[in-house]
Amino acid sequence: MVIAAVCVFAYGGIVHLGDVLGVRPRGPSPTMPVWLMWYFTSLTVFDPLAVLLLALRRLEGLLLGCVVLASDAVANGYANYVLDTAPGITPGRIGQAFITVLAVALIAAAPRAAPWLHRPGRAG
Repeated sequence: MVIAAVCVFAYGGIVHLGDVLGVRPRGPSPTMPVWLMWYFTSLTVFDPLAVLLLALRRLEGLLLGCVVLASDAVANGYANYVLDTAPGITPGRIGQAFITVLAVALIAAAPRAAPWLHRPGRAG
């Protein structure tokens, strides 16, 4: 489960970096609110940080991962349902649904994964 989460956050970091650099064809719109763009930009730091902490088997990585995925699902929901006025199913809405499923899965699996991880302030 932790390896899968590492892969998800590594992929997310690459996608968000691509958005910041403007290389993804369906990336953020120039009309996106500044606060939302700052949030997505912050994920270029938080996604790799989650990867590092999870790779080190740190509980903080699991907690950060839960917060990142849950907040990313909400932010994408806002971008794809409030800002995007296109009717029906869009690629962004499919992606948002996928992120939401990943967030729910990680949060649900967190209690089972936590004992395997190192606790803050404890050696080993």
